[in-house]
Amino acid sequence: MTTNTATNTRKHTTTNWAFFSAAEPPFARTAEERFGLFTHHVLATLRKDGSPRTTGLEVRFLYGELWLGMMPGSMKALDLRRDPRFSIQANPGPGTEMASGDIRISGLAIEVKDPKVIARYTGEVDPPDPDAFHLFRTELTEVVRTSIEDEKYMVVQVWKPGAPTWTTRRA
Repeated sequence: MTTNTATNTRKHTTTNWAFFSAAEPPFARTAEERFGLFTHHVLATLRKDGSPRTTGLEVRFLYGELWLGMMPGSMKALDLRRDPRFSIQANPGPGTEMASGDIRISGLAIEVKDPKVIARYTGEVDPPDPDAFHLFRTELTEVVRTSIEDEKYMVVQVWKPGAPTWTTRRA
């Protein structure tokens, strides 16, 4: 189910993680596994003046959604309340080999206020203070994987809602 969401007069075609997983099961599994290798990842948001802000963040893949949980009043949460556009990059880990490749997910973060949804999430994740945190579910606009193939090709896979995944290989 693809929806069109207007943000700052820009139109984005978005969808949730379940739709992406159904459309591209191996790609989605690879992304979830890559994010699962480490706890902390890098989130990019937009400050009030439009400049980028990067911060660390934990992500969760639950119930067909990609979730972002944040401390109350954190700058990244305030950024997303003001402008929901985000990009998150999987922690590359030690060294430079990035054996599983690099995964980046971009989209819109929608703050969740429904107490039942929050209770279900906190029952699964157990945040430090279940009564005081920001919870966002995501609507995806793009998933990108960059990896090395046969030790000589850089491979870039790109998925966007409503379009087939395309792959490029560079020597």
